[in-house]
Amino acid sequence: MKRQDFRFAYRLRVRWVEVDMQKIVFNGHYLMYFDTAVTDYWRQLAMPYAETMHQLGGDLFVKKASIEYHTSAEMDDFLDVCMRCERMGTSSMRFVGAIFRGDELLITSELVYVFADPVAKKSQPIPEALRDMIHSFERGEDMVQVHVGSWRDFQKLASPLRTEVFVNEQKVPAEMEWDNDDETALHAVALNRMGMTLATGRLLQHAPGVARIGRMAVKKQMRGSALGRRVLHVLMDAAAHRGDTQVVLHAQCSAESFYLRSGFAPRGALFEEAGISHIEMVRDL
Repeated sequence: MKRQDFRFAYRLRVRWVEVDMQKIVFNGHYLMYFDTAVTDYWRQLAMPYAETMHQLGGDLFVKKASIEYHTSAEMDDFLDVCMRCERMGTSSMRFVGAIFRGDELLITSELVYVFADPVAKKSQPIPEALRDMIHSFERGEDMVQVHVGSWRDFQKLASPLRTEVFVNEQKVPAEMEWDNDDETALHAVALNRMGMTLATGRLLQHAPGVARIGRMAVKKQMRGSALGRRVLHVLMDAAAHRGDTQVVLHAQCSAESFYLRSGFAPRGALFEEAGISHIEMVRDL
């Protein structure tokens, strides 16, 4: 089994609390590593797990979990926990896992899940939508599509996510979240294979030749999955296409590093919007 046999890998670093008296990772922690990786596997499928399972009318239950130890990990090792879905039956799916330190294989595993009614705990057929997402991911396909259009096109898709992120999570007053700029803005939404909105943002004309991007929101479970960057770059591409030469935005200070990685630079002093610290950032197109 080799690292290149897997499309998906989750990287972690061995913590002090995971090492035993033999100065190696305690054997039981490897199962936790694989379980943590499976959680991120669903994220890479652009699949908010709880909402997806609720929509599909079932849940996944572990039927079998086995581990084979080849050699041990040690304190401060960087490990790649790799997973792939190797087979799907009528109601069960088999995952194969491997933990690598560089190219060195340390641990292998087998995890078998059964799709079942969450109340009756009785197995039921895996829904075709879930099969399609897993097969598509393992084939290397893109799990998300980003669309752009008017508020009329995307209000029903974008507004629930903005309410979830800004109003409910960040406690922005609802009357401050909604404004007339939505009607004239170009909106972007990122949708998964089931049509769920995972990220959104909007593009305005700030001044002649200057675009303004705002209302950037990513579903909590999907943060860190590059969806925000995809929406941001789609909006920047749209601004460049219409002839803008610069883009400006008001970044929450907690998101400043996100925009720095996309070439934005801070400008001016910190300020508050809706009780949240912001910094203006700009980038030439």
